[in-house]
Amino acid sequence: MPGERRTRRWWARLRLPVGVVAGSATAAVELGFLTVAAVALAVSAPAPAASRRVTDLTRRYAEQLVALERRRLAGLLPAGDLPPQSREVATRRQVGYLAARLLPGTLGLLAYAVLGIGLVLAGIVLRAAVRGELSLLDALSQVVVGAVLLLLNIQALASIAALDVRLARRLLRPDSRAELTRRVQELTTSRAAVIAAVDAERQRIERDLHDGLQQRLVALGMLLGRARRSHDSDRTRALVIQAHEDVQRAVEELREVAWRVYPSALDGSDLGEVLAMVARRSEVPVRIRCDLPQRPERQIETVLYFVACEALTNAAKHAAATLVVVEIGVREGWVRMRVHDDGVGGADLTGRGLSGLMRRVAALDGRLGVTSPAGGPTTVLAELPCG
Repeated sequence: MPGERRTRRWWARLRLPVGVVAGSATAAVELGFLTVAAVALAVSAPAPAASRRVTDLTRRYAEQLVALERRRLAGLLPAGDLPPQSREVATRRQVGYLAARLLPGTLGLLAYAVLGIGLVLAGIVLRAAVRGELSLLDALSQVVVGAVLLLLNIQALASIAALDVRLARRLLRPDSRAELTRRVQELTTSRAAVIAAVDAERQRIERDLHDGLQQRLVALGMLLGRARRSHDSDRTRALVIQAHEDVQRAVEELREVAWRVYPSALDGSDLGEVLAMVARRSEVPVRIRCDLPQRPERQIETVLYFVACEALTNAAKHAAATLVVVEIGVREGWVRMRVHDDGVGGADLTGRGLSGLMRRVAALDGRLGVTSPAGGPTTVLAELPCG
């Protein structure tokens, strides 16, 4: 609506000055916190138990103040690529950030003090002009000087906001050692997750071979034995025809199992072509849109293949879907695949299939999201880094 658009435009103009004002207010709170924390630490230093208690309280309140500053920067200032909140940011870095924030907070207070003084002087000049105590030339010169000072004050507010954001970006990032530790933990977790996913997939393949293909081959052997013992040529011919059909179905099942182990078709075809072959065998109509400027790495194609196959299988077996749409593209350095079906929803995210896919995607530093409310629809979104 026009009124809402005007409100958004005005708010966009006021975000920066309001953000600087809020920063000056929070800087006053942080100054009080730092003063109390410093005095408490100095007093409790001789008592180790009291010192640990004070340190814990300092860490807790420092985290809360840093979280408050993050919300202020995200909501009021153009924070841009502000580092995400992380437990790896040490307490000393958080306290250092709060101490460094006193500079932009003080500068913001000075900038608004100068602006207030300028408004008072502007009122005095306006009053003198109304009373006729200033000539036209003097009034124009005062207006020009006031306008220049106002522009300088606005630029000062923008510079203070930029300094505020720069301090947050610099001081709220985990240090290199903490980042390396976090990365090692992620790799260890992802390696264990991949091993668990491989074991689950092996168990699934074993069940498919035992419950499906093995039983079919046993039945086929019994069928050929009956044909061999039969003395009726017509019955023998009918049994052989039935055996031939069973062999064809067994070959199809074996091909499905083999593709689940290793999609060899990706050796000669790209992901879109391979998924088109999968779609032709699907019980549910599938619509595929693949827009990749260049072919991604093989491991990325393999993971996306498994995600698509699992989503198609779930849509056919559990969702009672009538249409599945698969969209693949590149966005902001990520290969994205979206699989959407119009089924009944209610997918179990803790099931072996989806949980195994999440571990596969996470092993390549990717993300997998599943939205499947009861009643549908279901959307599976996989994102993997391009390189």
